[in-house]
Amino acid sequence: MFLFGAILSALFILPSVASLMAKNSSYTNPMLPGWHSDPSCIFVAEEHNAFFCATSSFLTFPGMPIYTSKDLVNWRLASHVFSRPSQVPQIGDTVSQNGGLWAVTIRYHDGKFYAIVSYTPLSPWSVTGYLFTTTNPYDNSAWSDPLVFPLLDIDPSIFWDDDGMTYLHFSGIHQQTIDLETGALGPASTIWTGFTTFIPEGPHMYKKDGYYYLMIGEGGTELGHHEVIARSRNISGPYTGCPYNPILSAQNTTSYFQTVGHADLFQDASHNWWGAALATRSGPAWSSYPMGRETVLFPVTWDAGAWPVLTPVDGKMSAWPLPPRTRAIRGSGPFVGDPDIIDFHPGSAIPEHFVHWRFPPKDAFAVSPRGHPNTLRIRPSVANLTSTAPLTTPEEMSLVMRVQTDTRFAFSVDVVGFSPKLEEEETGVTAFLTQTQHLDLGVVMLPTGERDGRGKAELGLHLRFRVTNVPSAKSNFNVSIPTVVRALPKEWEGAPIRLFVEAVNETHYSLSAASARKPKEVQLMGTAPATILSGGDGPFTGKSVYFLFEWLQEDARGGFRGRH
Repeated sequence: MFLFGAILSALFILPSVASLMAKNSSYTNPMLPGWHSDPSCIFVAEEHNAFFCATSSFLTFPGMPIYTSKDLVNWRLASHVFSRPSQVPQIGDTVSQNGGLWAVTIRYHDGKFYAIVSYTPLSPWSVTGYLFTTTNPYDNSAWSDPLVFPLLDIDPSIFWDDDGMTYLHFSGIHQQTIDLETGALGPASTIWTGFTTFIPEGPHMYKKDGYYYLMIGEGGTELGHHEVIARSRNISGPYTGCPYNPILSAQNTTSYFQTVGHADLFQDASHNWWGAALATRSGPAWSSYPMGRETVLFPVTWDAGAWPVLTPVDGKMSAWPLPPRTRAIRGSGPFVGDPDIIDFHPGSAIPEHFVHWRFPPKDAFAVSPRGHPNTLRIRPSVANLTSTAPLTTPEEMSLVMRVQTDTRFAFSVDVVGFSPKLEEEETGVTAFLTQTQHLDLGVVMLPTGERDGRGKAELGLHLRFRVTNVPSAKSNFNVSIPTVVRALPKEWEGAPIRLFVEAVNETHYSLSAASARKPKEVQLMGTAPATILSGGDGPFTGKSVYFLFEWLQEDARGGFRGRH
């Protein structure tokens, strides 16, 4: 009752402040579409007035992506903090589909960038802190090997006080000093338990007008998620909560954007305040959200000596004047949300925004190998997407992925040179959340039903649509979808096979195939609801979809060209 009343108070106050805001610019959310959870953002004047945002990566590699922008609208992948397996080798042994690197905080201090994160295998429960640094955020290789230190809980953040002391804050909400050279930690103490005391996490500390402001997320990253804040004249407390907590939430609303929270605040060159938070485009039903937790942007009013007022998140936002629009931005990767036409030109590399699930097998991929220009050759792995036991045994998979950033899309890939010899050898495309939740369309070697002169079962190429959806208490869809198998048409042999994945609407995917000789003669193989790719074993990372191209089993050879 008290929480509900506080929300009503916040909603009553916020519009009155928003009405005073000069509506000199507008933009649309999400700021970073697709799976970009747990955002942390900063403004760095020394980098030509650039903004930088970091988001979680969990089991994907390369991981810990850093995005940069000059105008808060056009965002480009700047680099990956985690680009060498040796930096966090434990990722290769992580079994839990929700384990890995959680909740990066990015900060800039005395000419250096810092990215701090928690590694959590989930099973068994343990937490380790990793701190990376660089003076060049546009180069993967410039990020350091990590300073490793023990953590009592998740979501670490760092803060430098005026006296030069460096503090570590993490869920709980705990505080302790940290030596950035040695990793030595001071005693940990609980400085605030939050507004509701229910799952206090994601802390960020700010110092303004003589106050230490401690902002945290609460309620779990589901429909009860919200952001609250407290302040104190002393960094160690006691902290007094804001009288209109929670200061940001979508709970008990009909908003399309739900699960809003885990926020960070930052300023622009004009000293206007902004905030970034995670949100899910699901509506209050919260059942179909294949892109998972995305990053949204909102303006913040923060007068001297006052509490910050965070504007409620919507799809269309009015705000302070935005910086001039520009795409003249440094970075190693593409702009977020741009479409892809990937032809794997000779001398090029796998695109920077493509990722793997844990570490791929050594030498699994080769761009335009000799004699096969404009292809990506994939060396097959023994493990398929589901693996023999995905929740107990990590296995390397020849798998490359691209995050879904749009509710509607069309994706295709041309498979060439696939000459399997053994039963169940397979290559194909998939819409993937975790190893227990994915929709696949493959070209696979299967028995034809005929026997040769020696009585041995003959094998032939087939198209196969199948859905992997391991039932669980957290699943949004537990109905079985039949597997569809069709013999590959004889007239398709000897030509590229084009495989399609399409989001036909916000709630369903279709997977289909055609011969590149007659690309308009498409065979629909199957459809499946997006609820399969929402929640379940991927409630954190997840709620995201990748487009994967994968080869399964041994002794297959070939390549593919991709187009999105």
